[in-house]
Amino acid sequence: MGKGGDPADFRHRLTSLALPIAFQSLMLASVAAADALMLGSIGQNEMTAVSLATQIQFIQNMFLFSVTGAGGILGAQYYGKGDRSALSSLYHLMLRFSLLLSLIFFLACELVPHALMGIFTHDEDLIQSGALYLRIAGFSYLLTGFSQCGLTLMKVSDHVRESAWISSSAVVLNILFNALLIFGFLGLPRMGVEGAALATTLARLAELILCLLMIRKEPLLRVYLRRLAEKTGMLLRDFAAQCLPLMGGSLLWGVGFTAYTAFLGHMGADAAAANSVAAVVRDLVCCACNGIGSAAGIMVGNELGAGRLEEGKLVGIRLKRISWVVGILSMLLVLLLTPLTLRMVSLTGQAREYLRWMMVIMAVYMVGRCVNTVCINGVLDGGGDTVFDMYSLAVSMWGVAIPLAFLGAFVFQWSPLAVYACTCVDEVGKLPWVMIRFRKYRWVRNLTRNN
Repeated sequence: MGKGGDPADFRHRLTSLALPIAFQSLMLASVAAADALMLGSIGQNEMTAVSLATQIQFIQNMFLFSVTGAGGILGAQYYGKGDRSALSSLYHLMLRFSLLLSLIFFLACELVPHALMGIFTHDEDLIQSGALYLRIAGFSYLLTGFSQCGLTLMKVSDHVRESAWISSSAVVLNILFNALLIFGFLGLPRMGVEGAALATTLARLAELILCLLMIRKEPLLRVYLRRLAEKTGMLLRDFAAQCLPLMGGSLLWGVGFTAYTAFLGHMGADAAAANSVAAVVRDLVCCACNGIGSAAGIMVGNELGAGRLEEGKLVGIRLKRISWVVGILSMLLVLLLTPLTLRMVSLTGQAREYLRWMMVIMAVYMVGRCVNTVCINGVLDGGGDTVFDMYSLAVSMWGVAIPLAFLGAFVFQWSPLAVYACTCVDEVGKLPWVMIRFRKYRWVRNLTRNN
């Protein structure tokens, strides 16, 4: 019997993958939390402007996720099969597209930052502060593509701890730079929003340097310029077959979440500020399910790529059960964190009341978010069933949640809390559909090819 059939090995494999990735996710979310706390202590507008500006990076990450996600899906299966040559080709495919995306977002931030901020708010002060942030932070977007490809390949090739260490080190530096540059410690100038942007850029530069140092030790991660333009035949077609649905799903999800932020941003500074804090808490609490979801894709992919289809199916079923437990625990954690969050942030009375009830709504949302992350982005994607995520988002988010939130915000003039509740409908509403799709077991597939 393969590795997936041994419960002890399953638990060891899950914890060895999920814990570093969850910690990595926690550290990444901590940057947003640090920005919110530090800038929030300066003023509500500064915190809100940076929160809105970072939606541009959020959209870039959605594109990058589709590229690195496709490489990760195929990479996990080829690593399970033991084909290092295919892994190297996948690495260069990811680099080719990621570097192009990074260049596009960098140019947009440098050339039209005010237009980008105008998508999310009509408040002129927020637009000016956010544009200032984007002009500096845009350089970090230029560096992100390369490092994300390297970190993805590390995760699927048993270097997950190194990947987590590199990301976490960059996060620690980011928070340290935030404190120094936002507040002007150690004799440095007090830079506020500009300091937050510069701290982000310096941290991404440090992450890139650490990736380059890792590349020197691992031949699989080495970059050959001539291979960036090589023809890869069927591998490119397999990559596109995974990447395009992931990109469609990423765009639907990323633009949808950006639309949610824009709807609440246009409902006033108090609603935007409360939503900014709620988003930070959501991202922090989601770290556990993000870690398990990423581990699920690797574990299922390794088994399926090695030809152990029944073991891969069993691993997926176990992970689905775990996702429900994590979802319920996450719901309880949000409720426990609500009083602490309200005490830690400096908000107006109205924004504080909005935040209190947004946290309650978010607690219910977390159950659906955790289950869907593990089952869709982990198990189903691990077996190449990437189309379902795109279909489910088109129906649940764009067919239901976004129209409801838009009508509530701009037509029926609902309260910000009602609009926020509409933005949380999609994850909970599609749970039955996800369970039906899971039990069809279309994701139990070996995607690898023989050279």
